[in-house]
Amino acid sequence: MPEYPNRQFLNFEQPIKDLYEQIDQTKKLADKNTKVDYSQTIIQLQAAILDKRKEITDHLTPWQRVQLSRHPDRPYTFKYIEKMCTNFLELHGDRNVGDDKAMVGGFAQLEGETVMVIGQQKGTNTKMRQLRNFGMANPEGYRKALRLMKLAEKFNKPVITLIDTPGAFPGMEAEERGQGEAIARNIYEMIRLKVPVICVIIGEGASGGALGIGVGDKVFMLENSWYTVISPENCSSILWRSWDMKEKAAEQLKLTSNDMFRFGLVDGVIPEPVGGAHWNYDQAASILKNYLLPVLKELKQIDPAVRVEQRIEKFGKMGFWEELPE
Repeated sequence: MPEYPNRQFLNFEQPIKDLYEQIDQTKKLADKNTKVDYSQTIIQLQAAILDKRKEITDHLTPWQRVQLSRHPDRPYTFKYIEKMCTNFLELHGDRNVGDDKAMVGGFAQLEGETVMVIGQQKGTNTKMRQLRNFGMANPEGYRKALRLMKLAEKFNKPVITLIDTPGAFPGMEAEERGQGEAIARNIYEMIRLKVPVICVIIGEGASGGALGIGVGDKVFMLENSWYTVISPENCSSILWRSWDMKEKAAEQLKLTSNDMFRFGLVDGVIPEPVGGAHWNYDQAASILKNYLLPVLKELKQIDPAVRVEQRIEKFGKMGFWEELPE
């Protein structure tokens, strides 16, 4: 993960940046005046950074959580795979159109157990963001994901999906190749998979782009992620004809992890390191891994037919409706 001064800070993280700058100034003073011991001051400032990180994340608005989920330094799918798994073997292509770089996946070992890990991957710099299409998959990306899930089912290996996308790619060429059908097919097939399926929203979980790999026995969200049918900006542009109301839209959409858990749409909220996952990749991956292992063990003990039935029942009960008398 980037270290200061290469680290990037959001507007509401400015107080943390100020403390880093104070540490820099203190170190320069220590270099100039070797007779004075500044070590205790530096330690106090480092402790203040930790306190400030906790203070900020304890009082985040929904819009700020959206911003945090998009933090440029936040770990993406490959980073979690690198930190959690061993012997990762990436698999490519949908055997039809091509290899979508926005959707990645392959077999890996999680504490010695072989699993299929699939997820959206955003780029870490401008060139890679363009290559990965900013994490927005085309139809061939979803068809690749389904191919890998079916491969995992063939060899009786659990599936873990890591969701982080602003949505499926909305371009005309994607629609021409059947974007809607590809996502619908994934939802239909995922609910019938005979192997354990765990879905984790690690960043942005927007619209059908998230649902395309988001149907599982257990669905979790990281603390600073969001999950909803539309982004706050697009919601604002539709309702108020302007992006200026995006903060209000974020609040009204009830898109945070706690909101989703309260509605019963996800099975749990996974905590992040103090200040967010972008502060400590190792700790973020360790926390996620420690959540996944017992759940995998639990799901493997359930008969496949029962698992599928429970999955269908779980998603069938979602939503609120009222039946009118005939």
